[in-house]
Amino acid sequence: MNLVERVKGILLSPKEEWPKISAESETTQSLYTGYIMILAAIGPLAMLIGSRAYGVTGAIASYIVSLIMIYAVAFIVDALAPTFGGEKSLIQSLKLVAFSCTAVWLAGIFQVLGMLAGLLSLLALIYSLYTFYLGVTVMKKCPQEKAVAYTVVVVLCVLVLGALVGGVLRSTLYSGVPVGM
Repeated sequence: MNLVERVKGILLSPKEEWPKISAESETTQSLYTGYIMILAAIGPLAMLIGSRAYGVTGAIASYIVSLIMIYAVAFIVDALAPTFGGEKSLIQSLKLVAFSCTAVWLAGIFQVLGMLAGLLSLLALIYSLYTFYLGVTVMKKCPQEKAVAYTVVVVLCVLVLGALVGGVLRSTLYSGVPVGM
């Protein structure tokens, strides 16, 4: 897999790219080392460059959490597949989640812009959800009529997971420190 060509393909022509991705034989290791670890580093590095207050520890923590979350979300996507008429395959789920995150990861570069980053990141998130929706029928063999529901349920699960992880991180990182300090 050529990283630049894959990024270009998933961003500019996701409908054509998903069948190519589906046919490729990847491993968890090859996905992480050849794609996920590289693109997931963009946001934390940009935050580090754009905001000295964020710090090295924050950038590293953000990076590690994102790497773990990708696998956790892939596990959720795979567990939900039969509910929506799809096929279980953890590697296909990991490919779906990883390549769907491309726009969000690339938008991480906007963290150097400060406040404007939020809007641009929101637009990237919406596009990532769209690419997930397009990919779910190809990667998980989900019937088209169930693709929207599958996508919405995955988003809701990710929101709950994110809230739980965020709560744990806040309580761990800021234990004993009053909120707002």
